[in-house]
Amino acid sequence: MTALVATGFQDGTTSAGSHARTETVRFSPFPLVWLISTLHKILFSNCLDALRGTPWGSLARYWEQSYLTGPGATARRFKWVYGGSPDGHDTSSQELRPVDNVKFDLWRKRMQGGEEIWVALRDSLRGNASEAVWAAGLNTLRLVDYHDNQIVIGAPNQIQLLRVQQRYLPFITEQAQLLVGPDVQVSLTVTDSTNDAGALATSDEEPEVTPSAAAFAPSVDRPARLDPRMTFDSFVPGSSNRLAFAAAQSVAETPGRAYNPLMIYGNSGLGKTHLLHAIGNYVQENYPGRKVLYVSTETFLNDFIRAIQTRTQLALHERYRENDVLLIDDIQFMETRGETFHEEIFHTYNALHGEGKQIVLTSDRSPRDLAGLQERFRSRLLQGLVTEIDQPDLETRIAILRSKSEREGIDLPNDVAEWIAHRVRDNIRELEGSITMLRAFANLRQEPISLELAKAHLTNLGQEQVILKPETILSVVADFYGLSVEDVRGSKRLRPLVHARHIAMYLIRDLLNNYSYPMIARIFDGRNHTTVISGVEKIKEQITVNPEVLAQVNQLKRRLQGESRE
Repeated sequence: MTALVATGFQDGTTSAGSHARTETVRFSPFPLVWLISTLHKILFSNCLDALRGTPWGSLARYWEQSYLTGPGATARRFKWVYGGSPDGHDTSSQELRPVDNVKFDLWRKRMQGGEEIWVALRDSLRGNASEAVWAAGLNTLRLVDYHDNQIVIGAPNQIQLLRVQQRYLPFITEQAQLLVGPDVQVSLTVTDSTNDAGALATSDEEPEVTPSAAAFAPSVDRPARLDPRMTFDSFVPGSSNRLAFAAAQSVAETPGRAYNPLMIYGNSGLGKTHLLHAIGNYVQENYPGRKVLYVSTETFLNDFIRAIQTRTQLALHERYRENDVLLIDDIQFMETRGETFHEEIFHTYNALHGEGKQIVLTSDRSPRDLAGLQERFRSRLLQGLVTEIDQPDLETRIAILRSKSEREGIDLPNDVAEWIAHRVRDNIRELEGSITMLRAFANLRQEPISLELAKAHLTNLGQEQVILKPETILSVVADFYGLSVEDVRGSKRLRPLVHARHIAMYLIRDLLNNYSYPMIARIFDGRNHTTVISGVEKIKEQITVNPEVLAQVNQLKRRLQGESRE
């Protein structure tokens, strides 16, 4: 056929090998064009018949309607151009000649519209991929742009984009090249799923939604849910939290290298959550390319349950395991959960730790005391750094109050800060909340914050710190028995004096834990410490058999507690 076409388009010149008597015969090209077109149509129709019933069927129907049988097929099939050049740019001849779209592969140029290419590509992907692959992410893709042999496809989120890029991009590119040509390139981007105005529609039909294809909807902590106010600058370090503070800073500066995992434990309200947020905020500010996720254990559990219900465990895995820094708060709530949830957290830990990703966890107890954890998970937590945040001392509590008042722009007198710090000893949240309450009362009464205002309106605020000294105990015991302090401390051996002396020794030993027997002996005129031991043991025995002595001891303890609050 190629030789026939070449002969038909010759201008009549005799070739070198022609017979001497051969005449040149001019042959019109139009019958040949018609013959070639007819043969192509037959061949094309046979190809379309073969495609029917296969995943390429929709593309076959599109071609048939557009080029063979549909309205205007003839007009589309032949393109009238000057000089017979397919692009029509050959203007050397002013003669219009018909050029077959099929012969010159111009049918591809009909598919230059983004919608047409995407419909065909989407049908091809669906036909050649399994249902699992289709539901795992291909069904969520959208066409964003097409120009200069570049197809830009949008995924609804970063997780889907990474999954498609790692697993399915070569497959998509292969199918696109079969449809459009070998030079076409495919790239991916993230689109805004809430606004599809910039994306081209794919079909007039609503997509089928199956449980396996349902999008994973995480809980409210997404994506990081970090409190910008909780930073290292706003954290007040002290003797009770200095190690935890330094470890958190080191983790934030070099994620995955310094201490991995880092476990911070302590009672509620002492600053564990603050340090978690401070780590996340520091990493996001200084390493913008790294992904940070902060969640509570309760949120993790809710996401886990939702993933099971919607059969989107794969999306759950990628949400938690594709982070560079994972911060999990209050893991003590894992203890009462089912074994399946423990398995999920264990494998999430292994996946992140194996890739050198940073993990930081908090709890109200040490991992050794979390009996409900799997032993293998507990051992992995103990292989990192486990540090405790303890109850802040008086100086730290005062510093926390002053830091809070300065950030809030509140004028807090020193005597008010000391009074509050003496009453709230074991909860920083309550400590800072007292500032907010004082500001509200001061604004309501239109007066400055003062000690009188604090005492009048913060009556339910904690309890004043009990500060006992040996002198206080001696004075209370002497007053209780109608004796002088010198008589109680002295060496007289009268029975009432000896009994009061032994009671005082017992109370000092019982209420002041940092006082040893020799230290107590020095208080009582330098007696031998064995005398103190004997006196304390005698009172311990009497309170178990003598109700009157027990009542005296309890009454003295209550009086001492009252004295310490006056």
